[in-house]
Amino acid sequence: MRPVPFSAVWMAVSAAILLAGSALPASLTTASLTIMLDFKGPYSDRSVDEMKREFEGIVKNSGLTIDWRLRSSSELEQLTFNNLVVVRFKGKCILEPVGYLYDERGPLAFTYSTGGVVQPYSEVACDKVAATVRSAMFGGDFAKPDELLGRALGRVVAHELIHMLSKSGAHGRAGVAKAALSGKLLIAPDLPLDPADLRRLRAIGQ
Repeated sequence: MRPVPFSAVWMAVSAAILLAGSALPASLTTASLTIMLDFKGPYSDRSVDEMKREFEGIVKNSGLTIDWRLRSSSELEQLTFNNLVVVRFKGKCILEPVGYLYDERGPLAFTYSTGGVVQPYSEVACDKVAATVRSAMFGGDFAKPDELLGRALGRVVAHELIHMLSKSGAHGRAGVAKAALSGKLLIAPDLPLDPADLRRLRAIGQ
């Protein structure tokens, strides 16, 4: 299976994704980071739980404390957040038991920018992630689809978070921040941050 790229082409921020509250400041304090999850299609609660677990395992040594939120209209009206990033999930965040034909070309996710400045908003193409995961599954993998999809989503979100927090489109040489990840890497038992990327995260806010 060929690696699937993450988008390196930055797009203007869509007004529809803008949320009330504070975005990332120029220098992020690592005390707390709120990640707002915005699902535009069906999703599995088990996959979302696994995504959070995988993400937190990847960034556990970065100094970040994560506060997860699910987007709702009431939150938009009543709450404000410091150090907020928004991740929109488009398509079906479900790994269906029977595969279907889907064009796997194109990015698994991308992070928005405006005026050349990276913004704290990203979008994940769930259908592409699911198709990429399915292409790498074998044997006993089919008994744990929610776990594997959640693992892959956690790695995709971690990849985009590095862009958002570093305010850079640069990719890492290895690990979860690589420019392209195969389905095999997305569901492998372990895919940590490269030490250089971990240092980048730790340096934010210093």
